[in-house]
Amino acid sequence: MVLVKTQAGQEALKDRRGSLSSRQRSAFILFDGKRTTGEILAATAAMGITQDDVQTMIAQGLLAPLSGQHLPAAAAVAAVAAATSMAPTPGAVEAPGTDLGTIASPVEGSGRSPKERYQAAYPIATELTAGLGLRGFRLNLAVEGAGNFDDLAALAPKIREAVGDARFERLDQALFD
Repeated sequence: MVLVKTQAGQEALKDRRGSLSSRQRSAFILFDGKRTTGEILAATAAMGITQDDVQTMIAQGLLAPLSGQHLPAAAAVAAVAAATSMAPTPGAVEAPGTDLGTIASPVEGSGRSPKERYQAAYPIATELTAGLGLRGFRLNLAVEGAGNFDDLAALAPKIREAVGDARFERLDQALFD
């Protein structure tokens, strides 16, 4: 499922005193209407972002499905229950195993393996972070220490924040196409 920021979400991001924790804020930035929830969860797994965090952001009205999409029944019930501060009723629609988006298989999309994605993305990530100079020294060290796709994907939100969306696009394509 593809989620986008709502107007309330945009304001909470700007406010910085809202209900978003720093790790949720990092994940929240990635909800741009292009990536699936599964891709974002995969990219932020190292930061500890879970499906519960995403459901909390939906319940708070910070995220919504892209136009034309609907929340799965269990997620909709949970979002309404959380928004009204009530537990779901025992007879409510319950779909165990249904979530907002399962973590994408590493070979979905272009069919490339995680190793191939890492090999394509690593040089781009080092180029982007090295271009930041002293300001990006620690981030560059973290990229150089990333030994696999998962490590590099976990650093993606920090790289995006440091270099901006336009320059990040090449790395985004190499990692998540």
